[in-house]
Amino acid sequence: MSTPAPPEGAAEPPRLSPLLPSDPPKVGAFWLDARLVAAPSGVAYVGHDDHNTPTMLVLLSEGAAADAGARDRFAGTVDRMHIDTVLARGGHGQGEGRLGLRYTDDLDDDPEIGEETPATPWVALAYDASPGSVAEASRILAEVDLSRLPLKGAPAGPDYQLHWVDRTRPGIAKLWPLPWPGRHDRAGWVSILVSWLLMMLLAALAVLIAILIFQQAPQVSPPPPVPTNGSGSPSPQSGSPSPQSGSPSPSSASPSPQSGSPSPSSASPSPQSGSPSGPGSPTPNSRL
Repeated sequence: MSTPAPPEGAAEPPRLSPLLPSDPPKVGAFWLDARLVAAPSGVAYVGHDDHNTPTMLVLLSEGAAADAGARDRFAGTVDRMHIDTVLARGGHGQGEGRLGLRYTDDLDDDPEIGEETPATPWVALAYDASPGSVAEASRILAEVDLSRLPLKGAPAGPDYQLHWVDRTRPGIAKLWPLPWPGRHDRAGWVSILVSWLLMMLLAALAVLIAILIFQQAPQVSPPPPVPTNGSGSPSPQSGSPSPQSGSPSPSSASPSPQSGSPSPSSASPSPQSGSPSGPGSPTPNSRL
């Protein structure tokens, strides 16, 4: 199916370029869809917000974001724009000036890494997909890198070049929520819900495995306590056998004369019962 040609006399929409792996998928509250203009001072993107509002977002490069003069020129250019054109702005040094009310103070969306790498300045502008939007993006980036600055007098001596002109990589931006690898669009609510459910399932599985491991562990009884006295040597009552318990008692080991030996009164016949006693025979004592 062929794309219908625009009517005669109508301006063609600007040509867009796909995003590169170095481009962030989101800056502030705006999702980036394609590249519009690229320059040494930054990149202009076409994007949208959560309400699908068409947006042209200008993000400075790493070199321009690290230069205080480039940040000031960018802020001054934004302050001279119409208030209805600027939707939002952010980054280091963009919260002051005439349009400082458009500044979004969100540190999570504008990360800052140390003093030498401040938060990258950016501005979101209204986008109408006209050729004038390309010219406006080119003008903003040219005022930052001074590429359209008119000459002052006759050129003489060596040429002038900014020290950060080779650092054309887009500035640092937050990458959350992360998209799927290889994609540069936002993550939908379905993928976020599935990731949360998967994470909860893995956590429950880990807890279940830990419970099963602790239940199957063998129970080890602690060793019996060893009583010690104050000097650290075992007591003779506990370590050495007692003479009362280890050696046989003479009262228990030796036979008793009353139980083991026959009593003379029971083993020997009594003179009164076994032999006839005469009247003249003496009676033995019963206690002997």
